[in-house]
Amino acid sequence: QVQLVESGGGLVQAGGSLKLSCAASGSDFRINRMGWYRQAPGKQRELVASVTSAGSTNYADSVKGRFAISRDNAKPTVYLQMSSLKPEDTAVYYCAADALTRATMTISTYWGQGTQVTVSS
Repeated sequence: QVQLVESGGGLVQAGGSLKLSCAASGSDFRINRMGWYRQAPGKQRELVASVTSAGSTNYADSVKGRFAISRDNAKPTVYLQMSSLKPEDTAVYYCAADALTRATMTISTYWGQGTQVTVSS
């Protein structure tokens, strides 16, 4: 029903910046919340940041002040601007969206394929 495609990952030096994008496509859906999760080798997947359609945001403590999430409700697309990157930010970043399927009035969570972010020291 909903497809999420991430882009913008890559290799960056510590202290640098990177911007991730996630575009949603499909039909008969309405997205409420969109967010970014990440998973590093040997670590649990964690929420990085999320934003609702109303603009309410939430950030992990480890990225507050460095990352900024934003979205375009019309497209819809969610972005993650990452600054002052640290080696510990290295992970696969996944886009996620909570979407309402109008035909069934059912809310489901959809995931992107993930994009690799590597921060070198």
